[in-house]
Amino acid sequence: MSILSFQSRVSYGCVGHAAAEFTLRRIGHDVWPIDTVRLSNHPGYGQYSGGVVAEEDIAALVAGLDGIGALAECRAVLSGYLGSVGAGQAALAACAAAKAQAPNCVYCCDPVMGDRPSGLYVGSDLVTFFREAALAAADLLVPNHFELEVLSGRALPTLAEIVDATADLRRQGPMLVCVTSLRTTDLGSDLGTLLVTGEGAWLVVTPHLEMEAKGAGDVFSALLLARLLDRSPAAAALEHAVAAVY
Repeated sequence: MSILSFQSRVSYGCVGHAAAEFTLRRIGHDVWPIDTVRLSNHPGYGQYSGGVVAEEDIAALVAGLDGIGALAECRAVLSGYLGSVGAGQAALAACAAAKAQAPNCVYCCDPVMGDRPSGLYVGSDLVTFFREAALAAADLLVPNHFELEVLSGRALPTLAEIVDATADLRRQGPMLVCVTSLRTTDLGSDLGTLLVTGEGAWLVVTPHLEMEAKGAGDVFSALLLARLLDRSPAAAALEHAVAAVY
């Protein structure tokens, strides 16, 4: 299936498109990558070169795809690290255009804003964009635990509170919410991944591995979306995506 993807591009390392595009192509899907930022490396190295891609440049690439009739074939739009509100607005505009031509197209939003222990690594304007625009447009929402708390505006230390928060978010638009990197009082030292739909909630628990590697979230969102597009049941899609990343 054809997936239009808005994510970061790095020359060194495996985050953003270097992680998600590879994953989707490896399991047989066609990916149309549009870079939101172009960097020498992940900023976690302490220094980097490059910067954001202008909103008008992103929009021009989408217009080019539309000009050759590609948007009518789009089965999903996936967004990860945006880098700017302008990139986010261009992604939402592309999503609306694709859905107008391909009614079965779905939007999977990974609201990349930060993580523990580093906290937020985007500006407050992008936080507002996710809360007020992307959330309502998304069919699938894949935040990590920290990002769920940012979107909800409150701390969520237990599974019960997390499930309640996902219900609040689902009322604002997404049919499915999947929360990764769960560290709660209920799970002890383990790591949880929770998926919630209108039909129920599923939790997969794995040992927590202390690793410095980045990009696992980008791989997970791509895998979950791919399995759902392949019409796997929600629980089976969750199991596969967690197992593959682990």
